[in-house]
Amino acid sequence: MRRLTVFNNVSLDGYFVDANGDMSWAHRANQDAEWNDFVSGNASGGGELLFGRKTYELMASFWPTPMAAQMQPLVAERMNNLSKVVFSRTLDKASWSNTTLVKGDLVAEVRKLKQAPGQGMTLMGSGSIVAQLAQAGVIDEYQLVVNPIVLGKGRTMFEGIPEKLLLKPTKTRTFGNGNVLLCYVPA
Repeated sequence: MRRLTVFNNVSLDGYFVDANGDMSWAHRANQDAEWNDFVSGNASGGGELLFGRKTYELMASFWPTPMAAQMQPLVAERMNNLSKVVFSRTLDKASWSNTTLVKGDLVAEVRKLKQAPGQGMTLMGSGSIVAQLAQAGVIDEYQLVVNPIVLGKGRTMFEGIPEKLLLKPTKTRTFGNGNVLLCYVPA
């Protein structure tokens, strides 16, 4: 069975997007070599990327551009070439390369994807989808990068979960730019 991992940047106060839905704060300029190596290594991992509509539109508006290729050539190449799935009831088509649009029942569709052959899947951004899949118990791992910034307002990726979600820590890693990777699996 394929594994489903959530990979998201969050602020110190727990938001994955600010009050305006922006997540550019997670990609600020104070990078370091160790962080850049980690990001490039993560992008080289393969598998399939999963998105909700909003995150998909954000990613599709950046990664295929010349600016993305200049700023992060390896990451841009991988993001553009990997297989992608966007879950949306409102999109009519998905034009970013190698993207499949799925309009059916989210949890049922992800369960089908997990049963299909292939490498693991990574869900990025997509807070409402994270919450739904977490509640359904289909997420195998959570990788959260805590950024040293306080936003004050925004959205959490677990908004609307009616019951406590118990997690067990598996790994941590601190980077020179202040980012901290926290990894969890369901308890």
